[in-house]
Amino acid sequence: MNEQSDKRPLAVAIMGPTASGKTAAALAIAQQVPCEIISVDSALVYRGMDIGTAKPSKEELAAVPHHLIDIIDPLDSYSVAQFRTDTLRLVAEISARGKVPLLVGGTMLYYKGLSDGLDDLPGADAALRAQLDQEASRIGWPAMHARLAQVDPQTAARLKPADAQRIQRALEIYALSGKPMSELLAQREKEELPFDLASFALEPSDRAWLHERIARRFDIMLDAGFLDEVKTLRARGDLHLGLPSIRCVGYRQAWEYLDGTIDYTAMRETGIIATRQLCKRQLTWLRAMPERIVVDCCAADAAQQLQVQVLAKIATA
Repeated sequence: MNEQSDKRPLAVAIMGPTASGKTAAALAIAQQVPCEIISVDSALVYRGMDIGTAKPSKEELAAVPHHLIDIIDPLDSYSVAQFRTDTLRLVAEISARGKVPLLVGGTMLYYKGLSDGLDDLPGADAALRAQLDQEASRIGWPAMHARLAQVDPQTAARLKPADAQRIQRALEIYALSGKPMSELLAQREKEELPFDLASFALEPSDRAWLHERIARRFDIMLDAGFLDEVKTLRARGDLHLGLPSIRCVGYRQAWEYLDGTIDYTAMRETGIIATRQLCKRQLTWLRAMPERIVVDCCAADAAQQLQVQVLAKIATA
């Protein structure tokens, strides 16, 4: 691949909702062709958050080079802009080594930021965010959502009234720029990637099958010591529910359980429900990407099917 200097590098994206088998499929491909994996997962970037994020095992990480895993502390944040910058660099470096970059994960906003380019939205304003948090604690996020609907109905329509993080960001953008976030995003110019991106997606033909898999995986995480992992994070003393890391699916519910605000049964049930809701959002994103090649993750040979199609694409690149 890429033996001619005038050929554009090829990167392969393996997308899909949570628990669809992306990691296993990527590792199977890595056994057949020289490649390196770039994680496209906003939770795997955090150090010390292993069980609840279904982070690849030490053996899996050792089997093939991985990137963008365990790169920041849970106290810090990692933006779409940082992901795009890092990924553009990594794709160039991996391609220069004669290997195929595999972009593997389910954070669809990262894929969109990579393929569409970055926007000119204003940066975060700590003072303004603190003010918005204070208002939300007084009147509630549904009321903040209603406020957003008055100034940016298009953005409000796609957000749930309890989606605190995104409602806050949309209100912050309006306050700083005087323009709705939807308007600013519509003005964004698409930036062409310096490489070809072949997109594959593991998607379920039977949503109930994936829901059962999600519940089973959550129970496996609990048995593996997930709550002890969260206890270790809490013992640091500097982490809290307002951070993107602790708002990750599963961690928020475990944190609330350890706070004593919900019982164990509610923690498990809401953790599974939140994961299923994440799955639904991921599938909505995927269906808006017509260029993707879909493989049914419910099939017993899904990983093999994906492997055949990816290898065929690489062979013709």
